[in-house]
Amino acid sequence: MNIETLIAAVRDHAEENYCLDGWDFLVECWDDKDIAERIGDAKTVKQAIKNCLEVVQLLSEQRSEIEATIW
Repeated sequence: MNIETLIAAVRDHAEENYCLDGWDFLVECWDDKDIAERIGDAKTVKQAIKNCLEVVQLLSEQRSEIEATIW
């Protein structure tokens, strides 16, 4: 599977799951180069999504921690 196909699949997944697990970060902030870097050597859509999920989940957790400190 080529990188363009993987990027499109990850972007589609992110848009479909915009409000979950930090995918909004990818939709709003990442360009195709960012996605390609995070996909790395993934050969399947499932692995590409998993590789990106690792980062967007961390961003989401950090956001939740910050929001918890706001009164």
